[in-house]
Amino acid sequence: MFSKTCEYAIKACIYIASQSLAQKRVGIKDIAQAIESPEAFTGKIMQVLSKNHIVASVKGPHGGFEILESAMKEKKLAEVVRAMDGDDIFKSCGLGLKECSGANPCPLHNQFAKIRSDITKLLETTTLYDVATGLADGLTFLKR
Repeated sequence: MFSKTCEYAIKACIYIASQSLAQKRVGIKDIAQAIESPEAFTGKIMQVLSKNHIVASVKGPHGGFEILESAMKEKKLAEVVRAMDGDDIFKSCGLGLKECSGANPCPLHNQFAKIRSDITKLLETTTLYDVATGLADGLTFLKR
């Protein structure tokens, strides 16, 4: 459903948000380890997330990445998905056909429209704070 890059980005945001709730900034090494992602790849993901103002990058000896609690409560998972994968998940055909539409539907069009609507609603209404608090409270996890 999501690209691998997007999966890592969502996990990174959740991890950073949970650490930010504990008043901690985290570096790329810590993020990569927490989400089981290659360090260089994680660095590239963090550049995109920072450029799109989803995470804040703080320079210096006590620097790292953070998300302020007020921003966590406003940032939706949809913003992370759009930054990494664009709008495809919100608009594309379930079979990947370019010409699929209501007037020219693929065999899964009507069934997938409901699924796509549910996914869109989930991503547009779930904040980083919502998912970070479960991780911080030990109710959810990021590693296998």
